Amino acid sequence: AVHVPAEDWGDGGIVNWLRDEMNSHPECIPSFLELLRVLPEEVFNYKIAARPDRRRQFVKELASAMEVALNILTACLNINELKEQVLEAFASWLWLRHRIPPSTLASHPLVLTALSSLNSDMLSEASVNVISELIHYTAARNLGGVSAQMPLIQVIVPQVMSLMAQLRDSSKDEEDVKAIARLFADMGDSYVELIANGSNESMLIVHALLEVASHPEYDIASMTFNFWHNLQINLIERNSYLSFGNEVSIEAERNRRLLVFRSSYESLVSLVSFRVQYPPDYADLSTEDLKDFKQTRYDVADVLIDAALVLGGEATLKILYVKLVEAVPSCGNDEHSEWHPAEAALYCIRAISDYVSVTEAEVMPQIMSLLPKLPRQPQLLQTVCLIIGAYSKWLDAASNGLSFLPSVIDILVSGMSMSEDSAAAAALALRHICDDWGKRLCGSLDGLFHIYQRAVIGEGTFKVSAEDSLHLVEALSIIITELPSDHAKKALEALCLPAVTPLQDIINQGPLVLGQATARELTVHIDRLANIFRYVNHPEAVADAIQRIWPIFKAIFDLRAWDMRTMESLCRACKNAVRTSKRFMGITVGAMLEEIQGLYKQHHQPCFLYLSSEVIKIFGSDPSCANYLKVLIESLFSLTTCLLTKIQDFTSRPDIADDCFLLASRCIRYCPQLFFPSVVFPSLVDCSMIGITVQHREASNSILTFLSDIFDLANSSQGGHYLSIRDSVIIPRSASITRILVASLTGALPSSRLETVTYALMALTRAYGVKALEWAKEIVSLIPSTAVTEVERSRFLQALSDAASGVDINALMVPVEELSEVCRRNRTVQEIVQGALRPLELNMVTVS
Repeated sequence: AVHVPAEDWGDGGIVNWLRDEMNSHPECIPSFLELLRVLPEEVFNYKIAARPDRRRQFVKELASAMEVALNILTACLNINELKEQVLEAFASWLWLRHRIPPSTLASHPLVLTALSSLNSDMLSEASVNVISELIHYTAARNLGGVSAQMPLIQVIVPQVMSLMAQLRDSSKDEEDVKAIARLFADMGDSYVELIANGSNESMLIVHALLEVASHPEYDIASMTFNFWHNLQINLIERNSYLSFGNEVSIEAERNRRLLVFRSSYESLVSLVSFRVQYPPDYADLSTEDLKDFKQTRYDVADVLIDAALVLGGEATLKILYVKLVEAVPSCGNDEHSEWHPAEAALYCIRAISDYVSVTEAEVMPQIMSLLPKLPRQPQLLQTVCLIIGAYSKWLDAASNGLSFLPSVIDILVSGMSMSEDSAAAAALALRHICDDWGKRLCGSLDGLFHIYQRAVIGEGTFKVSAEDSLHLVEALSIIITELPSDHAKKALEALCLPAVTPLQDIINQGPLVLGQATARELTVHIDRLANIFRYVNHPEAVADAIQRIWPIFKAIFDLRAWDMRTMESLCRACKNAVRTSKRFMGITVGAMLEEIQGLYKQHHQPCFLYLSSEVIKIFGSDPSCANYLKVLIESLFSLTTCLLTKIQDFTSRPDIADDCFLLASRCIRYCPQLFFPSVVFPSLVDCSMIGITVQHREASNSILTFLSDIFDLANSSQGGHYLSIRDSVIIPRSASITRILVASLTGALPSSRLETVTYALMALTRAYGVKALEWAKEIVSLIPSTAVTEVERSRFLQALSDAASGVDINALMVPVEELSEVCRRNRTVQEIVQGALRPLELNMVTVS
């Protein structure tokens, strides 16, 4: 129906036609009712390929026929067997959010029928759908919001509230209870601003929502979670109180509301905290059920954060501490130990850690004293370790924090020995402690080294995985950063040793062994070195370390350049060393770049490009490095452009394209004096034009960003010096670039890339003004009128004209989005448009 103009249905459009047909063919009324129901759904069904203009017109046609539609539905109420169908159709028409006087709706037969049928076995589902839509209708901003809809709200709310007893009725079908709970949740979500006032009437709704939150079925209880979050925002954020004028009044009203809702959020904490408890059959859960359980814990944690924001972290902590104290007596060390409630309480306490003050001195000391007394059960120990990590800032700030350190370290060592999960939690916790305690742990470095060596060498009972051992690497690196320079060099050498020694051993066994080793045998050690170079913030010490280790790295580069995984790990280590050491790298960085420049010619590893990118960032503006860097970028770019000569090359190696154009953008920013005069600049622009439409998201974005950076050159501090070079390259290619960008907007790239493509096109327009508008006008004229109307063309070109005048791009997105939508509305149209624009042909059109 959305495709058929109103006049084609005869006098009055499709709704009048339906009314007349119903009168003429009463035996077909059920079929006509179904058609009436789906009409509003067509407005929101974007699988139906309608033009935006036609869709807007269809909405107007339906809105003008609203009264006729409701009259038809009202007349059909007299036929009992059609009531359910009538109510479903009414719910559908409410989607349109057409302005009907609230007093009219409040007394409308359709509304009254829906309200009176809430307790009907036959009609309850349809009635719930109507009331749900009415609730959303009353909250619609375009209809004046809640305040304008009070006559209707005052009819709906009492009827919904009367259903409260059914929430507790165990004889009710679960689906019926869900439907009722949905109405309460809808009321909460829709009227949250009204409820936030804290009136006696609104508190009745809050109590009802607490009742829903207490339901034993999690799917029902969780329907309220969104309400508690939105209510928290309304209570906390200053924007909710702007109407109260001055700061004193705002603060007074805010405090009043927080006091009103305090008991509700206190109840909420108690109602949701038990839901994170491990089920007795946890070990037997399927993968899907395990995923659901973890999601439940995350969702409950979010609710607890909302509560902490309203109540304050300390008040929330006290409630949860009571739960913990109640649970601890059941925690024995025998097989009948009931550890689940204690673990649940600790999980909840961890969830609110960011909202508990580091100066809290009443509850946290008791919790920290309690932790060593808990049984070392795997899941419980994992959560205890996570608690320690979460409250590491509190431990650092507490006056008696140091006294807890021995027992805390003992717990973490136990965690590393218990299971892989508890070991992961313990390693992360130790990293947090080192991060927060920093210099205070310098005296404990020997003990920390002992833990580190046991974990990375694999001695004893530790179960720390290679990935989780990186947390320990980071922990030690942070402490070493706090040491004086001379001590730091020695400590850094000791930290590197457990990673360097195995690599040296493999190399010492000869080229054959090094060549045949698995990537994992090498990367597990290289990744540790990468993290050391990243987190030890002693530039000179790291530069010395990389210089000593360089012969090992060079041997791996020379014999494993074919191995992408190892090369990525090695380049990451080198990148981190360059980033930390900067100009202290000296000779080593030259040797490193010479190595990758030579290897790239043979092995084409994209990680060689991103390592070069880091070097450009650090050394790009250094005149003493200019000659060397010029040779480097010309070598890398000339080779890459030879690898990417057609779209299929981009599709098969998007990683190379991605890193190539990221490097090019970095050259524009850090060494434009080397990049723009270079012989590779024109060939890189040509290469980018070939690859714009690659379907790989990162590669496409890197190419579009590179082009945008070129177009925005005048905005950069040094860009003005190179505008003439840029123009000499871009203007001869302008028509093709414009055509490919327009093709990308209209279907050559997925609609999810629309924003990035639009920015590139707008940047081109801003850079070249009237010329760019002429290019765009000629390109858009290539699209056949069967696909795009003159009005749609004009709106799009006007948006480009506005962009050239400096209008904010965000304000111009609607015409661009509409052109994109029109050209993608079905496969046939999309093929017509792409056939006209031919984005894969670089030189199809010449525009002067």
